[in-house]
Amino acid sequence: MQRTFASLSPQEALGIAISIEDRNAEIYHRLAEMFTEFGDRESLEIASVFWEMAVEERGHHAMLERKYWEQYGVPERLYTEDELVELIEVPRLNMGDVLAVDSEASARQRALQVALLAERSAQHFYNKLVEQTPHSPLRQTYLELAEMEDGHVAFLEVKLAQDEAEKPTVQ
Repeated sequence: MQRTFASLSPQEALGIAISIEDRNAEIYHRLAEMFTEFGDRESLEIASVFWEMAVEERGHHAMLERKYWEQYGVPERLYTEDELVELIEVPRLNMGDVLAVDSEASARQRALQVALLAERSAQHFYNKLVEQTPHSPLRQTYLELAEMEDGHVAFLEVKLAQDEAEKPTVQ
């Protein structure tokens, strides 16, 4: 039986958050491999963003896993997103957006936008749960997940700002 994320216990929510980070790391890893195969400069720029995101997601996976162990010990079973009604933080790649030739944004910036869209979606999702949940251990778990997503969004916004600042000006 599928459930909503809001119906989970703090332990289940944390377990599913771990599986989400793992899933996203795998998605970014596969995207990076795919773009690396193309071998051209723009594809390699896109691949580098996806490699960075895979590493970032694995780091958050490890952080959440440590937190789980500290709070709950060895998992009795792994919770997965398959048990949920909703999908959370799924990077969606529209090839037209990433490979757009007529875009003023660089290939790297377009790839960062793909990741930023997924992270903002998760940030909004967890913040909404924080607002809807009364003060409790579950609300605290949602708050911590929302703060982690705030960090993801800030990380990507800084990367985009750096790329924009480094972009050569046309004269």
